[in-house]
Amino acid sequence: MIFTVAVDGPAAAGKGTISRAVAEAFGFAYLDTGSLYRAVGVKALEIGRGVIDQRIAARVAGNLSDTDIARDDLRTAMAGQAASKVAAIPEVRGALLQFQKDYARRDGGAVLDGRDIGTVICPEAEVKIYVTASDEIRAERRHKELVESKPELTVEQVLTDLRARDLRDSSRDTSPMRAADDALLLDTTKLSIDAAVAEAMALIQERFELER
Repeated sequence: MIFTVAVDGPAAAGKGTISRAVAEAFGFAYLDTGSLYRAVGVKALEIGRGVIDQRIAARVAGNLSDTDIARDDLRTAMAGQAASKVAAIPEVRGALLQFQKDYARRDGGAVLDGRDIGTVICPEAEVKIYVTASDEIRAERRHKELVESKPELTVEQVLTDLRARDLRDSSRDTSPMRAADDALLLDTTKLSIDAAVAEAMALIQERFELER
């Protein structure tokens, strides 16, 4: 059975947590598409000695390996910023496009989260959810993730970085971040993790039963 759940939204809104929980509950495969761009960004920075060159990034994207995607430094603030930059390069997006499309329509069901899943990667997805939250709440959540390894980091710095990334992601010419016209908007600002997951699960369960 082919059944795709497309989960989009800005950083630290909760889409990764929701997507992983949904995939586990339904037995679907899960792909954090952001990890692909983070891996490209980090490796391109290394090769470019701190500078992202478009040609290098495109070459890295075309030869991305499982080892690259499994790196343990892909959740850093640096990786997130690098991901946002390489994601705006058409050649990078093109190189990763087919991989994501094939993954989304694999037999057995799949959940993909990112920024253009419901609009570009898999517009035919059976369920589309756009997860969002206020800038301030997202900054607090991301700060909690990063402060242990970077204690000098402030919430204000994280907020500034998030807003800069949102602007890049939503204003880029290629596959800008936006909610699909038929996506459910899930605002997690005032929701607990359990409540947010429950809302997503209810929507997916209803559609899943119709498709079986």
